[in-house]
Amino acid sequence: MSGNVYDYGIHRNLSPSELFFLVFLDEASKQLGVDDLVDVAAIIVGWPFLPTRRKPGGTTKGTSIASRVARRHLDFEIKARILPTLTLKSASNLKILFTNNLGVFVGRAVPVVGEVMLTYDAATISYKSVIHYNRLVKQEDKVF
Repeated sequence: MSGNVYDYGIHRNLSPSELFFLVFLDEASKQLGVDDLVDVAAIIVGWPFLPTRRKPGGTTKGTSIASRVARRHLDFEIKARILPTLTLKSASNLKILFTNNLGVFVGRAVPVVGEVMLTYDAATISYKSVIHYNRLVKQEDKVF
């Protein structure tokens, strides 16, 4: 670790690691907003914590709010099983399941969309933090 010290906003005499932490917090606060509540809500309503009928072995236990609502309001069948879905069990086995019911498809897609959005935010925050930090520090304190 270098002996370099930095200033950032109202903070003075920061070590490189302290500076990086503050930059990361700053970038996270810029990136995160109301949309992220939607990301988390999508994951929560898609989590299978509601009790359900008995299911065959090897399937995900329980059902989600998203699945119940989607199955009730979007109960449309199409001729072929072409709609790709994931469940907790199928994702852990790296297996895509196909359905022909629009409600099942939507119910299973909601948490996946939430997780993709959160992953995007985490990657964006990390990338922007490193770029921002590297602009502020001396060559020997840069990341990458």
